[in-house]
Amino acid sequence: MIKEVLRQLWKDKFARIALIVLGLIYFALLFADFIAPYTKDFSDRTMAYVPPSKVFTIDENGKFSKPYTYNYVRDFDQDNLEIKYSLDRSQKHYIKFFGKGQPYKFLGLIKMNRHLFTTDNNGRIFILGTDINGRDVFSRLLFGGRISMTIGFLALFVLFPIGLLYGGISGYFGGKVDMIMMRFAEGIMSIPSFYLLIILASILPSGMTSTQRFLLIVIILALIGWAGFARVVRGMVLSIKNEDYVLAAKSIGASKFRIITKHILPQTTSFVIVAMTLSVPSYILSESGLSFLGLGIQQPDASWGNMLKEAQEFTNILYRPWLLTPGFLIFVSVLAFNLIGDTIRDVLDPKSKVR
Repeated sequence: MIKEVLRQLWKDKFARIALIVLGLIYFALLFADFIAPYTKDFSDRTMAYVPPSKVFTIDENGKFSKPYTYNYVRDFDQDNLEIKYSLDRSQKHYIKFFGKGQPYKFLGLIKMNRHLFTTDNNGRIFILGTDINGRDVFSRLLFGGRISMTIGFLALFVLFPIGLLYGGISGYFGGKVDMIMMRFAEGIMSIPSFYLLIILASILPSGMTSTQRFLLIVIILALIGWAGFARVVRGMVLSIKNEDYVLAAKSIGASKFRIITKHILPQTTSFVIVAMTLSVPSYILSESGLSFLGLGIQQPDASWGNMLKEAQEFTNILYRPWLLTPGFLIFVSVLAFNLIGDTIRDVLDPKSKVR
């Protein structure tokens, strides 16, 4: 079934583009330490709000040259009372591919100092400019994306087993058990999820590390989202439990737990795959929203949400548009997941197709 789904996904033009985009994003995030010219701890406060570096391939004589860039020099405009940057054309800084740079651990294991691209020791290259603390936006996008793009999948690993088992038990036993379990699930569903997230995130201890906060956000998202999923699973189980193969399992003495886990829940696979694909974007947006409000991942650690927070100032939107890049990536990622989810739903549910 998985091969057929992948084949149908690849046949659909929009789903194919979405798969390629997500594949490129996750590839870049996986090898972020190598691709990024700077480590996640890099900061040069003398280079605050530097615009994106200009890369030149033609020298002053009009001839082709190895790619090079110039450093920016900061000046203060006394007339307009603002800081301006200009190119220091007194020294070229050639871009080196696979050159030596700041040391890091490749995939968190192997010590390396080679980067996809860098410059000499005195040079600075900022593909997407810098933030208020002089940190390279391009590098932080890669490191921050690891959090924003994985939090959804981690939440699903907690949410879906709980929802599947809870809905399966409720639908199979029925009666008072079903009534009590569903009233509890409906009570969970009635809680405004985003406001609850804000309350829970705001009461977390201030001394928590970003890793601990990240794990707690995953658990909170999972504990909020399982109820709606369990309710749908319960409805499917109610229709499946009277099938002949389930009655046959009962007649040979199979335990109720085995019937639920081995014979009933596997029949909900199509719905589970679609639900998982369509749920990931909502968790990406939830984490980004919390971090944007200052209740998620904290500085100096990066996530797309807390990076986007800096772009909310009107002057930054007008004069430093490169700070809006995290918002663009969030939009692209969520759109790609939704396109894939819709296509999978059409593949696994032929009734939804327009004929």
